[in-house]
Amino acid sequence: MSLRRRTVEVLFAAGLLGVAAVPPAGAAGQGRSVPLRVATYNIHAGAGMDNVFDLDRQTAQLRALDADVIGLQEVDVHWDTRSQWRDVAAELAERLDMQVSFAPIYSLDPTTPGAPRREYGVAVLSRYRIVSAENHEITRLSTQVPDPVPAPAPGFGEVVVRVKGVPVHVYVTHLDYRPDPSVRMAQVADTRRIMAEDRGRKVLLGDFNAEPGAPELAPLWNELADADPGAPTFPALDPVKRIDFVAVSKDGVRVRDAAGAETLASDHRPVVADLLLRR
Repeated sequence: MSLRRRTVEVLFAAGLLGVAAVPPAGAAGQGRSVPLRVATYNIHAGAGMDNVFDLDRQTAQLRALDADVIGLQEVDVHWDTRSQWRDVAAELAERLDMQVSFAPIYSLDPTTPGAPRREYGVAVLSRYRIVSAENHEITRLSTQVPDPVPAPAPGFGEVVVRVKGVPVHVYVTHLDYRPDPSVRMAQVADTRRIMAEDRGRKVLLGDFNAEPGAPELAPLWNELADADPGAPTFPALDPVKRIDFVAVSKDGVRVRDAAGAETLASDHRPVVADLLLRR
């Protein structure tokens, strides 16, 4: 039975918002194929649809996905009071017993001398060893300076993980949110250029802030296949748009199935996909 059809009800208890479990990845892939479950999740800086910061709730949701590799967006590291000045990336990795690579979009001086830098960006969590990591620059329109202009800035994370001997490039991104698609168009061009530098199996995870048929995303589908969960992902409550993506290289990676998880632990719903990697 497909992930999409294996619907799991959202659990509600003690007035808390529910967590939808996603069935564990089974023994898939015989012979020369290696199974890998991946997910993408915009975690809203640790807050749920109710805007309440709750890492316990998000940890439970991430654990329920049972993914081997997870791309996270809107990740705070000592950012400000909204996330209690905590290192959300490191905390989630420790709670889930996963490795972490954090790629800041913004890295600002602390408000108090001697305190950690204030950072915000994307992250990859992995059950498999992270062999290498890089924080690439793509075109961005800053939200931290007045009168910004499009310019190269970091926050396009890449890691290489080795899955049962098979190397995989995993990228995590968060594209521009503005209605004008011009910055996203530049970001897509940057993304394709960076990914073209790598050979082999590739997985792109992220919040694209555009729906699958958006013209600015069209070039991506020349090289990548969209793991369609068959349902919208935003907002988490009564979603109307699919803007959260798992996309894979057409050569070397096959999508077995994909689904969204029904949860209000963030303002987005996560997407999880079962993949097969060709050796």
